[in-house]
Amino acid sequence: MKSAAALLKQKFAPLPSCDLKGRPFVNKPSLGKKLAEYKRHPFSLVMMVLVILSALATAAVVLWIVIHVIMQGAPNLKASLFELEYDSENLSLMPAFFNTLIIAGMSLLIAVPVGVAAAIFLTEYTSSANKFVAVVRMAAETLAGIPSIVYGIFGMILFVEMLFKGFSLIAGILTMAIMILPLVMRTTEEALRAVPDSFREGSFALGAGKLRTIFRVVLPSAMPGIIAGVILALGRVVGETAALIYTSGTVKAVPDSLFGSGETLAIHMYTLSSEGLHVNEAWATAIVLILLVLVINGAAEFISNKFRKRY
Repeated sequence: MKSAAALLKQKFAPLPSCDLKGRPFVNKPSLGKKLAEYKRHPFSLVMMVLVILSALATAAVVLWIVIHVIMQGAPNLKASLFELEYDSENLSLMPAFFNTLIIAGMSLLIAVPVGVAAAIFLTEYTSSANKFVAVVRMAAETLAGIPSIVYGIFGMILFVEMLFKGFSLIAGILTMAIMILPLVMRTTEEALRAVPDSFREGSFALGAGKLRTIFRVVLPSAMPGIIAGVILALGRVVGETAALIYTSGTVKAVPDSLFGSGETLAIHMYTLSSEGLHVNEAWATAIVLILLVLVINGAAEFISNKFRKRY
């Protein structure tokens, strides 16, 4: 009889990587087999080459833009650009930086809860055959494709002229929240629909109710997709100029309240370059804007990876 140690060793031994004849379980075709397969199906070779070229072209364009901005802006970065108050001598970007954070954060604070709640209602509480759901989805897709200048004119008429009687951060925040709401709602809805129904069925089988299943099972599983939608929305807010020029204004200072006017980094860069006198400072502002987007995207990706590992 085998000893207990031998039995445990046999029980917890690593799984074999090949069968009794020494053939690997994972069949990795050799280069010759791949070439023979491409000879029989040349269209597959063409598609593979096109996919690789598309990926390389996309990466090359992104790298070219980033490298070009760095080469143009890095020599013009100086301490005066980071002073807290703007004047005609230092051309500081810090007021615009703080205004960007305020508008982006507040607009997400409004749009994300509303968009996620709407997506939960459409996905979990209604049928896909419901005509009301079809109308809402069509409206959201239509609003997501409207140019930002249209949102800017709408915000100027409603918030600037009718409600707040002037340019203000709150007008820009509300306009941005309306603009990114369809994007957040649609991406969240797709993320929720990607969660397998077996997750919901398993939760119901264990006695959990509908609301508990949504918040403890469905939402955590869909969180990476939801975060991806939030990143897209945030990128649109940070890089927006047309809608914010007509709502938040172009004052180069941090206002005392949300009812005061102030410009964002994108508008600051636009005004500097359009004047034609401070193009170098505009390139330096572009570097800060790219770094801000990279930091935000990196933080969101870190959070998304945490959710992937946990669930």
